[in-house]
Amino acid sequence: MSQRFRPWEHIRSPADFRRVYDRKRSMSDDHIILFACPNDLPHSRIGLSVSRRFGSAVRRNKIRRLYREAFRLSKVELPVGLDLVIVPRSNEIPTLDNLMRSFRTLAPKVANRLAKEAKST
Repeated sequence: MSQRFRPWEHIRSPADFRRVYDRKRSMSDDHIILFACPNDLPHSRIGLSVSRRFGSAVRRNKIRRLYREAFRLSKVELPVGLDLVIVPRSNEIPTLDNLMRSFRTLAPKVANRLAKEAKST
């Protein structure tokens, strides 16, 4: 499987962000808050929400690039069929390894929670 970050793996529409937020399923650690929702696609998608409190546009874009890279490198180990919205937790920029560890830990947990909900309904 290619590790390239494809355009269709990116959440861009406000309606998709709203759908993920409205589902109210999230997990967090010291670095990120990860919101998730099933997307019924054969791949997962990522959206990033980095507010102005994290600094200038240059700094926010640096944070976004780092988070996209962590997703790109760890996506083969993540569950498929999820829309993930990532919100940074602190103003400190984490290392790439810490972010990858966060993705690998939190995404399966939230996927399991979504799967349990789907079975119970």
